[in-house]
Amino acid sequence: MRGIPHHLLDVKHPSEQFSVAEYQELATKAITQIGSRPKLPILCGGTGQYIKAVIQGSELPAVPPNEELRAELETWETTDLAAELERLDPTRHETIDRNNRRRLIRAIEIARAIGVVPELKESAQYRTLAIGLTLDAEVLRRRIHDRLEARLTAGLLDEVERLHVFGHPVSKIGGLSWERLEALGLEYKYCAQFLQRLLAKEQMVQKLETEIWRYARRQMTWFKKFNPDTRWFHPDQRIEIESTVAKWLTQ
Repeated sequence: MRGIPHHLLDVKHPSEQFSVAEYQELATKAITQIGSRPKLPILCGGTGQYIKAVIQGSELPAVPPNEELRAELETWETTDLAAELERLDPTRHETIDRNNRRRLIRAIEIARAIGVVPELKESAQYRTLAIGLTLDAEVLRRRIHDRLEARLTAGLLDEVERLHVFGHPVSKIGGLSWERLEALGLEYKYCAQFLQRLLAKEQMVQKLETEIWRYARRQMTWFKKFNPDTRWFHPDQRIEIESTVAKWLTQ
């Protein structure tokens, strides 16, 4: 990727869960390795809870999988899962992707095991600069539409179907069930429903655009609340972003 080493790609098979605690452990190791070279680690992504766990450095509850509970919750409607999480842990309910069954089930599993997950206390482990990108709502909607169209043209449906039939090309683990693909959320969920003929293509595209838009808005709200000191820029303000980073590095 343009000569820049990337970390934590393809670390899990799609059939496996990837908890916040696991991500925190692997990301912390990667940051230590990058810093020892010495290079500047850049943590990039859109799942706020995972980023928060890394930069605040607090110990997370290690709750083992409860297969019996998961089997029960798999029979629930997604709306019922969201309602149960809201009852158990309202704070987590506000930040989670409420259409992602896999994350909802894991959050309920944790909440039932230990109750409300305690707020992580900020740690001085890292000195950080938070950069956020923001767009006008209509521009963001258009970009979501264009990106989705580009992904469909590039073979998104074929990718989902291959995962169902053959599984992962590297690990050689067998194909994923439709239920597992739907649990992965967003593109995988609605593409899987289309391939099962549960949705027409027009419905699939409409639902995807709507849910991606809602998820993007929740992300923005979450990051603004989590770190009020985030420096926000338009994506075209490359010079201003580089200047801000350069100034921060000299402090």
